[in-house]
Amino acid sequence: MSKSRFELTREGYKRFVQELEYLKTVKRKEVIVALQEARAQGDLSENAEYDAAREEQAQVEARIVELENLIKNAKIIEQDHTDAITIGKIVVFKELPNGDEEKYHIVGSEEADPFNGKISINSPIAQALIGHEAGDKVNIPTPSGVLNIEIIEVILKKA
Repeated sequence: MSKSRFELTREGYKRFVQELEYLKTVKRKEVIVALQEARAQGDLSENAEYDAAREEQAQVEARIVELENLIKNAKIIEQDHTDAITIGKIVVFKELPNGDEEKYHIVGSEEADPFNGKISINSPIAQALIGHEAGDKVNIPTPSGVLNIEIIEVILKKA
């Protein structure tokens, strides 16, 4: 098991604790019932439902172990109350010169979910934004060239 620390926002930490509780109290029981029902069908050697239930059980147990490790080794990053971009804050910027606006919540790498506007503190965009404030213009290197942006707003995310 890894002994590394996982930087998390307070919101992300709470979400992982809730997921662990759900897996232990609800999902684990559902999987046991599915296993029992599949066993009751007889021959286990050619029982696809039994195999699927065992696979799901393995996935649930692996996720429980993963979450326990994550929570045990979590370092909750408290937001500072400055105007600078840091982990936990939401940043709104516009691309220059066309003005397309983007909005990202900067979170720990374990919480990242780019499709829902959450980018890892370790991502190139977040790394380029850290320490900047509203009004700053920043050049962000990307694989397709340099992204020129202007920071519109830095929002302190309420816990």
